Amino acid sequence: MRRRELVLLLGGAMTAAGALRAQQRAMPVIGYLNGTSPDASAALVAAFRQGLSETGWVEEQNVRIEYRWAEFHFDRLPALAADLVGRKVALIAACGGAGEALAAKHATSTIPIVFTIGDDPVANGLVASLARPGGNLTGVALLNVLLMQKRLDLVSQLVPGVRLIALLVNSNNPVVGGIIQSAQEAAGGKGLQLQVLRAGTEAEIDAAFATLVRLHAGALIIADVLFDSRSAHLAALSAHYKVPAIGLWRKYVVDGGLISYGVKLATALHQVGLYAGKILNGARPADLPVQQPAKFELVINLKTAKVLGLTVPPSILARADEVIE
Repeated sequence: MRRRELVLLLGGAMTAAGALRAQQRAMPVIGYLNGTSPDASAALVAAFRQGLSETGWVEEQNVRIEYRWAEFHFDRLPALAADLVGRKVALIAACGGAGEALAAKHATSTIPIVFTIGDDPVANGLVASLARPGGNLTGVALLNVLLMQKRLDLVSQLVPGVRLIALLVNSNNPVVGGIIQSAQEAAGGKGLQLQVLRAGTEAEIDAAFATLVRLHAGALIIADVLFDSRSAHLAALSAHYKVPAIGLWRKYVVDGGLISYGVKLATALHQVGLYAGKILNGARPADLPVQQPAKFELVINLKTAKVLGLTVPPSILARADEVIE
């Protein structure tokens, strides 16, 4: 090979390598912030990635994702959010609840944030309005607080004559007050007593069940996203103590719980992925309305009902989206 041709060939290779390095450096990075753990959120992360891919963004092909997990130590969320901001990510997906969303908001006023939250993002100061968020945040409101009345109504139908119902809340949730208030209003409207039990760890969950049994609570409402990752343990405790309980989502029933009523979490995370992709494509969070679920699912486990000695009313069975036998 002539010297001139060799020089041109090497020069072309160096240019191509430089272009590849520049392309790799330019690959946008999404920060994924969550208070739980990778194992607990695997299916939801898959739904998030699916939404991203539908807007043209595929992990490790043209976008990278930096995952930050608090491993149920929710006090770590502010530091994890600050770390993502320090790494100059293109976007933060604050997936979990108010704790993640508020930590991200406090860490940055410029980097786009897409959240999931169980209650009202306007009341929490995350957005100016649902239709026009107006800042650097948007996302999905899961309406868990507003659904409290429906859950209380369902569990009171399952346990006729119940007078005292326990409410299990996450003591680490920064918006736990709104959850309690909603449940108290719903209970008061039906002439029921409500006993609030707080737990932030598995040991505290065990203690909460011992307390509700001592109080002779007739039923339990599980009221926080934290407990979704402990659904099998909660279902086992409910069966052991013969306490009918209603959970937020289908996973609780699949893991042996009695009944759940709420949104499809995977659908919500899919929407977060779609919004993240749209923002990477140039959309502004301020112009993307906060989404709200259009459909809720009611799931019942008849095998668990039998263990608890309950007969599920035909009216509830007729409305169920899924019955596990």
